[in-house]
Amino acid sequence: MLLFTISDNGRLYYVFYVICYNVRVSTEVTANYDASQIKVLKGLEGVRHRPAMYIGGTQSDGYHHLFKEILDNAVDEALAGFATEIVTTLHPDGSITVEDNGRGIPVDVMPGEGKPAVEVIYTVLHAGGKFEEGAYKVSGGLHGVGASVVNALAEYTIVEVFRDGKHYKIEFSRGDVTKPLEVVGNAPKGKRGTRVTFMPDHTIFDPGLTFEASKLRNRLREVSFLVAGLRLVFKDEQHQKEEVFFDKGGVASFARFLAEGDELLYDKPVLLQGEVENVSVDVGLVHTRGYNIELVTYANMIPTRDGGTHLSGFKTAYTRAINAYAKKAGLVKDLEPTGDDLLEGISAVVSIKIPQPQFEGQTKGKLLNPEAGTAVSKVVYEKFSEYLEENPRVAKLIYEKAQRAAQAREAARKARELVRRANPLESDDLPGKLADCQSEDPAEAELFIVEGDSAGGSAKSGRDRRFQAILPLRGKILNVEKAGLSKALKNAEVRAMVAAIGAGIGGTSDEAHFDIESLRYHKIIIMTDADVDGSHIRTLLLTFFYRYMRPIIEQGYLYVAQPPLYGLRVGKSKNIEYLFNDEALKKALADIGDKSYEIQRFKGLGEMNAEQLWETTMDPAKRVLKKVSMEDALYAAEIFEKLMGSDVQPRREFIEENARFAQLDI
Repeated sequence: MLLFTISDNGRLYYVFYVICYNVRVSTEVTANYDASQIKVLKGLEGVRHRPAMYIGGTQSDGYHHLFKEILDNAVDEALAGFATEIVTTLHPDGSITVEDNGRGIPVDVMPGEGKPAVEVIYTVLHAGGKFEEGAYKVSGGLHGVGASVVNALAEYTIVEVFRDGKHYKIEFSRGDVTKPLEVVGNAPKGKRGTRVTFMPDHTIFDPGLTFEASKLRNRLREVSFLVAGLRLVFKDEQHQKEEVFFDKGGVASFARFLAEGDELLYDKPVLLQGEVENVSVDVGLVHTRGYNIELVTYANMIPTRDGGTHLSGFKTAYTRAINAYAKKAGLVKDLEPTGDDLLEGISAVVSIKIPQPQFEGQTKGKLLNPEAGTAVSKVVYEKFSEYLEENPRVAKLIYEKAQRAAQAREAARKARELVRRANPLESDDLPGKLADCQSEDPAEAELFIVEGDSAGGSAKSGRDRRFQAILPLRGKILNVEKAGLSKALKNAEVRAMVAAIGAGIGGTSDEAHFDIESLRYHKIIIMTDADVDGSHIRTLLLTFFYRYMRPIIEQGYLYVAQPPLYGLRVGKSKNIEYLFNDEALKKALADIGDKSYEIQRFKGLGEMNAEQLWETTMDPAKRVLKKVSMEDALYAAEIFEKLMGSDVQPRREFIEENARFAQLDI
């Protein structure tokens, strides 16, 4: 269940374009350059023409971003104190409805526009109540483009408003009004708010994309933590389930939720709250006996996946507070913990509310406001210092764990030196495993990490040895999700990968020991069997790269090969058509009519001879590679934790939700 950005046939295609005030400049070079070469994209055409600029892409993340934009508008009503409940309904046909009990979008005619406000909000970019200070004190939708972008990228959008005792309705399709605003009746007594129903446009998005109940549920759950006391209802009509998310514990409960499945270092999560110059700060944290670091950040309810000033402020103040307490209490010993050591095993949530948030891009991945960092730093240092003084037993437990982390780090450093060689071929850890390529240029060199010696043999024989290296792995690698770095480095398969890749190894935030400039290959390709075991091994490897070689993913150097499932020979033809899924096989069989045919099912890479493996999976001219993004790796790690962790309930929910997709593969 991994979602990838696909580079067609292993190639990356770049399109150069210039956009300025919705004017598109043609890149075609002609002798005559005049006004006829300029095209103006009117209304929401620009959004449909370049959707990635507004939602980050047209794959699964962009698809679900539409839901987040509409949900965020409802959450803004709650943050403003006007909404207490939000109901999300996933319909059987794949459409979705979000309804709040807030004030209701204004329906009166806007001065200067001559149209109802609700129509303008859904058809004009940069229109909304987020620009006027009196409308919302804090808001995630500062650009005023969310509603109109969703509308532009939806097959249809229906907006219903309940206010002033009336039930209003307006309908759109792909950004255009199809039914003007009208009063369709009286609102039920006491009812107010906004109801938005939309279906994403599958001429923009992949036809196979749908809203995933688990992703919707996760967003609703985190919002319930971030807005303590807000009731969020999820009606999943596809699975005939209804859930309510409601929590009064806020970000402290959220931190505890993130730590589920791990043994806590102490019983009760820590809640740190304060306000500095109109910036409200809420931080929840708890320490586990594990190794992973879970730091999630939000600004005005918006997940800031790439962090920002509020995250930097938290790390700095957190480290200062613990170090200051440790020195005062006489806990410091010879080996002093680093900031990463002090964070080991932490689950923390940093949430701020700020009047004028500044984000990097419309998808709001990174917060830029310097005052946010200052506010978080001040609140965390003061409040956490007080907590440590008042809870000396907990303070000692936290610092002693950090000291053990420092000792493990030092041991890992020594182990790292043993496996990091200038030339992996000279390493005793790789006797006959790595078949290296002739090229010494990382930009053209490829490393295939292959499941099993049998497949490795075919890959070695079928490769282009000029630029393709093969590293076969024996069996499943260590589950690094639960193992520390020093333990991981004792695993033979992990050591083989580290030595072959040549750039070192680091923890989640330990990039000082990973040198991306020393990387020996700029394409590292995971090539596993197209079966359940292969998927398991692929997930283990993705988790490994995410935890200990994250810069490889961030730089776009990690890929997953897609071997075919079937080989189809029709009639007496010697040619074989390779097919990658059941749907492709059904279509091919329907197109050959009454002719005889032979189907070969490839359950393992080892079942292919060298020529077949080259032709289908390794030849740069024909193969299909899936580039792994940070979202893919994070999602893989989350799914693996859910399915392989010690907590049974999330695993049961996952199985119940996805059992209908299971097929018997014999």
